[in-house]
This record gives sequence, C-alpha cells and structure tokens, in this order.
Amino acid sequence: MTRLPSHFYAMVDPAGGHEPVPLAETLLDAGARIMQLRLKDAPGRDFLAAARAIAEMCRKRGAILIVNDRVDIAILAEAQGVHLGQTDLPLEAARRIAGPRMIGISTHNVEQARAAEDGGADYIGFGPMYPGGLRNSAAGMGLDGLRAIRAAVKIPIVAIGGITEARIAETLAAGADAVAIITDVLNAPDIAAKVRSILAIARN
Repeated sequence: MTRLPSHFYAMVDPAGGHEPVPLAETLLDAGARIMQLRLKDAPGRDFLAAARAIAEMCRKRGAILIVNDRVDIAILAEAQGVHLGQTDLPLEAARRIAGPRMIGISTHNVEQARAAEDGGADYIGFGPMYPGGLRNSAAGMGLDGLRAIRAAVKIPIVAIGGITEARIAETLAAGADAVAIITDVLNAPDIAAKVRSILAIARN
C-alpha cells in the first residue's frame, strides 16, 4: 500500500506567475515532501527541462516528484510518479510504460475512484472540494462527497480544489490523506511562511 510522505501535497503551477524551478525550491526548502509539477501550457521541451531540474532537487532532499499528465516526461526526468486525469492515457496503458512509478488518478465521483483503485492506481486525487480555487469552480464536492470516497476506497486520497489553510483540518478529518493547495499558497505574500504554516496544521 502506498503511503504519502506528507499530508501536504504541494503543487508547482505557473498560476501565480512563478517560475517552476525556483518555486519548487522554495516549497522544498519550506518542508514540502511531495509535489506535483503541472505545466499545462508549456512546450514539451520546457516541461522536460523543468521536470529534470526539479526531480534532481527532490532526489537530494528525499522528496517525491509527480509529473502531471505526461508519462513520457516523468520517465525521462526520472520522476517518482505521474498524475493522470480522466482524459489522459488510460491507467493500464500508463502502467505499461511507467513501470513501478507511483500513478495518481484524478477522480470526481465514487465510480471513478473505485475504477482507479481496481485498475492499480497508487492514490487518487478527488475534487473539487470547495467552490473557487484555481479553476474557480461554482460548486464543490464538499466533506460529505469526500467521506463517500473514503468509504469506497482504501488507497490514499489527495483532496484538491478550493482548499485553504483554514479548511485543512476538516478535510483531513473527513478522510483525505493529503491536501493539494494551489491558490492559497501561490498567492501568499510569503510562500515559504505559508507552507510552514500549512505543514504545522497538517502534521497534527
């Protein structure tokens, strides 16, 4: 059974206007131990260069790097895992080329969560948890939605979508193994201080 190294799942995303590699370094220095590199609009060449640099930093610090969407880049960068959405490569196809790497699957309901677990996913993402967030979701699945997922699967759940520092405790209590936080971290005036504050809550 996969165990996530932290209750805080850091996201390296250019949403706040940050460069990915310095942002990853800031997150790692502040104590992040698992992070996802998400560069939706970057050319493959740039995505790979960032992934290689960040994977090296993660290796030196004993942290885990998950690459979003791109199994090829995860392999070439020697990242520890890949995260796939419902429209990306199917799980069984990704597993054939990713080998023993960690594979996470984004899910939005109990059926998708069960399918991911049955298919051999190492963990699932579940959301959006709350309205707002990076995608400005109009509605969230909420804590009851998360509890239903927790009852349906045994693999770790990373909750995502509109989660702020103030909502960490209730989200973990409802069954999430980790919280992925983007906007609340990237928009913070001091990202490192924000991460340390989040980790202080998420350790409990």
